[in-house]
Amino acid sequence: MELLELAFGLAKQAGAKILEVRARGFDTQRKADHSPVTEADHAAEAVIVAGLRRACPGIPVVAEEEIAAGHVPESADAFWLVDPLDGTREFAAGRDEFAVCIGLVRNGKAVLGAVGAPAWGKVYGGIVGVGAWVRSDAGQVEIRTRAVPEAGLAVVASRHDADDPRLVPFLAGRKIETLLNIGSALKFCKVAEGTADLYPRFGRTMEWDTAAAQAVVEAAGGRLVEAIGGAHFHYGKTGWENQGFICTGVP
Repeated sequence: MELLELAFGLAKQAGAKILEVRARGFDTQRKADHSPVTEADHAAEAVIVAGLRRACPGIPVVAEEEIAAGHVPESADAFWLVDPLDGTREFAAGRDEFAVCIGLVRNGKAVLGAVGAPAWGKVYGGIVGVGAWVRSDAGQVEIRTRAVPEAGLAVVASRHDADDPRLVPFLAGRKIETLLNIGSALKFCKVAEGTADLYPRFGRTMEWDTAAAQAVVEAAGGRLVEAIGGAHFHYGKTGWENQGFICTGVP
């Protein structure tokens, strides 16, 4: 639980930095891959990376902006995966659907994670095999995925992949009650807390986009597998790029 407490605390601190930047205004720039980046991304990452390296000097940190700058740590059996501001496009557009993601990987599997939702005033966290919780100013509550209700599936999907032609045939034949397109890792959190049942993603993601959130979902009773073949996710891949995936609230 000590490492989860660390991740909870750093996610909250990073979220506060992000909200400070949003309050005073910021510029959006483009990285080499044309994805957006802001002062908030860098400020949040600095808080998280410093905190992790101070508390866990023996565990390497793989952080999105450091990787973009060419700082790649040596491979290890255990490492942190950090996305300091997941959903930068949402943040830059003035929406609240952005997140702070801090995940711990051991032997290729996401085992622990914290996902901050700064604009929601919440941090979700979990340890696979132990449990999952959400914290806010009101306190801490345990969360669990739910059985699919009779009314049908509550589906969450990426806002920016809403026109993905693979989504419609995948959902065909399923009983759908609602379909909500939102940004960032908060889609995973909705599955973990039992307000959504299914999150299919066929487009490109990176390991730091999913590790923390996968740990929260699986700690809450759900699962995440590759969209093609159904294999469990493996972390530490060359290039850090993921295949498409299916996240569900039922194991």
